[in-house]
Amino acid sequence: MRDILVTLIVFGFLPLIFTRPYIGALMWVWISVMNPHTQGWGFATSFPFAAIIAAVTLITLLFTKEPKNLPRTSITWVFIAFVLWMNVTSIFAIYPDEIYTQWNKVMKIMLMTFVIFMLIKTKKHIELLIWIIVISLGYYGVKGGVFTLKGGGVDMVWGPQSTFIGGNNEIALALIMTIPLMHYLQITVQKPWARHAFTVAMLLCAVAALGSYSRGALLAIVAMGIFLWLKSRQKLGLALLGAMAIPPLLAFMPEQWSQRMDSINTYEEDGSVQGRFNAWWMAYNLAKARPLTGGGFEIITPEMFYAYAPNPEDVHAAHSIYFQALGEHGFVGLGLYLLLAWLTWRTGSWIIRNTRKLEEYRWASNLATMIQVSLIGFATGGAFLSLLYFDVPYYLMGAMVAMRVLVEKELKQKASAAVTAKAPGSPPQFGQLNPSQSQPVAGDSG
Repeated sequence: MRDILVTLIVFGFLPLIFTRPYIGALMWVWISVMNPHTQGWGFATSFPFAAIIAAVTLITLLFTKEPKNLPRTSITWVFIAFVLWMNVTSIFAIYPDEIYTQWNKVMKIMLMTFVIFMLIKTKKHIELLIWIIVISLGYYGVKGGVFTLKGGGVDMVWGPQSTFIGGNNEIALALIMTIPLMHYLQITVQKPWARHAFTVAMLLCAVAALGSYSRGALLAIVAMGIFLWLKSRQKLGLALLGAMAIPPLLAFMPEQWSQRMDSINTYEEDGSVQGRFNAWWMAYNLAKARPLTGGGFEIITPEMFYAYAPNPEDVHAAHSIYFQALGEHGFVGLGLYLLLAWLTWRTGSWIIRNTRKLEEYRWASNLATMIQVSLIGFATGGAFLSLLYFDVPYYLMGAMVAMRVLVEKELKQKASAAVTAKAPGSPPQFGQLNPSQSQPVAGDSG
């Protein structure tokens, strides 16, 4: 039944892409983030929905008469450079015969991110993108939260298999990133029941993140919570809410959960943590040996650890977006990635600064703030996970670019109109009297 439902939804929306190409971008986000076909048990689990959506969207993009230029922003240029550099490092990869599958996967994500840059332009498009991300990840958050509550937190929460968020740590970080986006949607809906529903969904996402037993997720929650409190206009209310909600949640979790979280303080004795340090040293030493290009994709091999790791027998994935970028794409790749993150942050700050006092753009200020909060969670939790190519942060970057372009364009138009209205000799605005016209005199019956 689930297979049929996903198939009907995809093929039902495909014809709409030809007249509204942005729908294709949104459908891609839904399929790539939620992976709804993985929730079935039949033919849909291996059906190429994403490829079909991408093909129809790209064909429509080629022939549509709508403007389809990439926005000319600093983020766009650095993102282009980052993608090109990943291709350069692939040419000089240590294992050129082994990288195609990963290269192909990453390039598809990057290509469709460019499509989002070109097609997501209006406030409606941006908010629909946020809705799709929230629905896609919120489904697993609500499901995982209920699972944790029913089982008393004894069993671990996992994500959909064979996806970016399949592991317990990965799904936890994705859910943490979703909570601020949910809060943005909560303050935009009008119905009280919808706001209450978002409150429940956010709490369940938090419970599911705790139920993942992810220590990195706990650190990400703390970092995100501190930043959200600093950004909030209602610091006292937010502090009281945290004081009322957090202790019961922590008290609900079983003893084994507490023991795992306590191991953060004794990381020197934790084999998993030491394995990550070993992988970080391997990536750093490899980058020192190949500072420009790194090792390319697929460098987690016994041979690489034997050559560059302190402990050659402890082979681990990078377990860090930063060391993953460093090991695979060298210091240049890491620099471009960090520059991309910094420019995205600055773009959000520009939006907040220029719209804070404008009521009609309060939505942009609120959304930019919540995306920043979400990215703080990713930057913190991502320090312990191999999620360099996780697509959601790139889609949020696209939303930030679209907001910046839209807000800047409209503010310039308003400023230009205001200057024109005040200029000598300008045509009268509606409801104003042309100075060249005679003033009415007393007793004039017209």
